[in-house]
Amino acid sequence: MTSEPADLDRRDPLPAGPGRFLPPAGAIYLDGNSLGPPTPQGLARCRQVLDDWARLGVGGWTDADPPWFTWAERLAAREADLLAGARPHEVAVTGGTTINLHQLLATFYRPSGRRRKLVADVLAFPSDLYALRAHAGDDLVLVPSRDGRTIATEDVKAALGDDVTLLLLSGVLYRSGQMLDIAGLTAAAHAAGALAGWDLCHAIGIVPLRLDAWSVDFAVWCNYKYLGGGPGAVGGLFVAERHLGGRPALPGWWGSDKERQFEMTDDFLQAADAGAFQIGTPPILGIAALDGALDVYAEVGMDALRARSLRLTAFLRERVDAAGLAVVTPAAETARGGHIAVAHPEAGRVGRALRDAGVIPDVRPPDIVRLAPHPLYTTYAELAAAADTLAAIVAERRWERYPAGRGAVT
Repeated sequence: MTSEPADLDRRDPLPAGPGRFLPPAGAIYLDGNSLGPPTPQGLARCRQVLDDWARLGVGGWTDADPPWFTWAERLAAREADLLAGARPHEVAVTGGTTINLHQLLATFYRPSGRRRKLVADVLAFPSDLYALRAHAGDDLVLVPSRDGRTIATEDVKAALGDDVTLLLLSGVLYRSGQMLDIAGLTAAAHAAGALAGWDLCHAIGIVPLRLDAWSVDFAVWCNYKYLGGGPGAVGGLFVAERHLGGRPALPGWWGSDKERQFEMTDDFLQAADAGAFQIGTPPILGIAALDGALDVYAEVGMDALRARSLRLTAFLRERVDAAGLAVVTPAAETARGGHIAVAHPEAGRVGRALRDAGVIPDVRPPDIVRLAPHPLYTTYAELAAAADTLAAIVAERRWERYPAGRGAVT
């Protein structure tokens, strides 16, 4: 790959489009895997909701355009088609990642007899681990990491004995950016007689997903990272068609059949689709922001977006490698998500120095600086400048100007 960024920006078949997303001005924004910037369409729809709220009050649930009452269902159908590789009735836009994970664990983790084990991995996001321990207790089995950065496929498969009832992993590991073999590990779980669930927070919107084709049983994700749904945006979940119709473990009124929801009966008249797993009223402003962002995704398509993401992360890795820094993200395209993780013992202080130099990264303790280019707003020129800035900060030990401790973490 040539390393001339200006030439690459001119020749790329999917150049970063000005105005598709609105990252902070005056900075190189590489933290979209933590919080993505808004889209103009998303901001416009939020303003429309505010105007409708002021104009219609409670009437917005039925008389806004689109009506708030069914907006989550409309958005779920869009996510299913554009992002998840699923059928519309298998996806719900609802809750938050951990809430949705609790819902699906309570529903699908059903230990019985010898089959009691829930297999996850030691590198899972902390909130996932909190939820997993709450449900499985001593029956939680955490697959170890050989290098502290990645999870070996063969180690997961080795953990899938005849005492396992559920496998729950992350599609892309949040620290290192390693992408796991979702299809292969799902098949391995099924061969062992277990269900397979996935946390797709760092995969949705950056990796094309084929949840139906891969026979995934259930999945959860957030919509505020690459998708730009806004801080604390509504989450999403997938439940395969073969599991629909069963009673959610945590029923709530928004999971009712929409035609009968306002009958207000004491009995839970659940929806026939994945909407049954909704619990509470959806946050309409967050739905509006996400709906606008999906317009951009519909225009581009996930396959083209993934191809550009791989080009950007390969270029960034090349520049960081050339500076002698330690990249811990797997190099193989089949094992690489959407960000590049750089290890440094003073990652928090390096991150502070980057921010003050106009590059916005993300830091994950104890020693990872994450750099996440977005295919729709990051240029090669920005990545070259960011890599050069990082190299200079480390070579010149500029991070020493910043205090150690928790205040050093960005």
